[in-house]
Amino acid sequence: MKITRKQWFCLMILAIGMLVVSAPLRVSGQASPAAGGVYQPKFPGDPARSESEAQALGYMRVVLRAQHLFEKRHGKYADSLTTLAGTGSFTKRMASTKDRGDYTASFHSHKGKEDEGFVLTMTPKQMDADHRSFYAEEDGAIHADDQKPADADSPKVK
Repeated sequence: MKITRKQWFCLMILAIGMLVVSAPLRVSGQASPAAGGVYQPKFPGDPARSESEAQALGYMRVVLRAQHLFEKRHGKYADSLTTLAGTGSFTKRMASTKDRGDYTASFHSHKGKEDEGFVLTMTPKQMDADHRSFYAEEDGAIHADDQKPADADSPKVK
C-alpha cells in the first residue's frame, strides 16, 4: 500500500519528536522539556500531558495504523506484534520489546464467534499526573485513565 504525502509528513514529525525526546538539550542554561521541564504539545490538540505520554500515544498510533493496514491487506487483524512488524511504519524493533520507556506495552488478540480483534494497552511503570494508562481496541479509539489501568469504559483521549 502506498503511503500518502500526509501520512509520510505525520510519520516524519513523529520520528523527529522521538529523536528530540531521546536527546535532551540545554538551551540558554535551561533544561529542555524532555529533561524535565513543562511539557510542550507536539501538535494542536495534543492530548499528552508529558513527554512519556507523548511517546506512549505515538507508539499506540503507529500500532493502530499498522493493524488497520494489515486488516485491509489480509482481511483480519495481526494476532501478535511480531506478525504485525513490517506493516506500515511498525518495525521489528518496535515489536521486539514490551518495555517502552516509562511504559509497558501489552498486546492481546481475541477471536469470538462473530468478531475478531485485539487489545493494546500502555501501562505506566509509575502512575501519576504525568503518566496515565492507555487502552485501545480495533475501533482505533484510545482511552485513558489516571487512577487505574485504562479499559474500554475509560474516557477517550481527544
